[in-house]
Amino acid sequence: MWPYSNKPLRLALIGMSGAGKSYWAQRIAAAGYPAISCDSQIEQHLAPALQAGGYSGINGVAAWMGWPDSPTYAEREAAYLAEEISTLDEVLTGLEKNPAQDLVLDTTGSVIYVGNHLLHRLRKQMVVIYLAASPDEQQLLIRRYLEDPKPVLWRGAFQPRAGESPRDTVGRCYSALIAARRQSYAALAHGSIPVAELRDLSFHDEKGAHSAGQAFLEKVQNQLQRAGKPAHELADADAIVAAIAPELRSGDVVAILSNGGFGGIYDKLPQRLNSRNEVSSRA
Repeated sequence: MWPYSNKPLRLALIGMSGAGKSYWAQRIAAAGYPAISCDSQIEQHLAPALQAGGYSGINGVAAWMGWPDSPTYAEREAAYLAEEISTLDEVLTGLEKNPAQDLVLDTTGSVIYVGNHLLHRLRKQMVVIYLAASPDEQQLLIRRYLEDPKPVLWRGAFQPRAGESPRDTVGRCYSALIAARRQSYAALAHGSIPVAELRDLSFHDEKGAHSAGQAFLEKVQNQLQRAGKPAHELADADAIVAAIAPELRSGDVVAILSNGGFGGIYDKLPQRLNSRNEVSSRA
């Protein structure tokens, strides 16, 4: 459950490699919540291919995929994405079958490429938080990638130039990749937290990883409360009408997004409003 709430905690962390998704997922797990690393699940799915080449660990996955201009990269990039799609589908299916289940999901940086259907399910089942690196922090992310490579789906963004060293190509193209992904991350997320702000929570590690995890969750809650709009899950058309009719005023617009009868709401809501207005005029 979320702190101070009776709702299940379902939190998906998104953002570029090196932004801190795994770090914070581990600390939330230390606070007592189940967590899944998509990278670890994908690695398990790819185990036969990795073992055949003598690779292991997440860095082994990156080595197996190879440099973006290597002959086998496109094929292995596609294989990685297929396993990522399978992993996310498996996770979301489990949540759909168990509505009360808590889960913290440490996604990959390439989660935005899994397709609209899966992304819609992800947003429906989980609160999606984007750990946003500022433009000034891009060089840090590039340096982390060069020093400790993780699997990256370049999706055609790696474009070497004549006479350019591989390191220079990464520096130039990785910056472009970050910029291209930033808008997609922001659109997918329910809320964003600047990476720089999370550094202020690091002192909680002195009290234990669980303390840092709880501090992170409280920051997420506060951010959602400040930036969000009220939302409610209601059982049927009658419950919707009962909830919104008292709040409506002259000039308000109600958008009903349905391609069917929607439980008769098209008739029930006007009837309720007319009844309310009749009572008000007699008063």
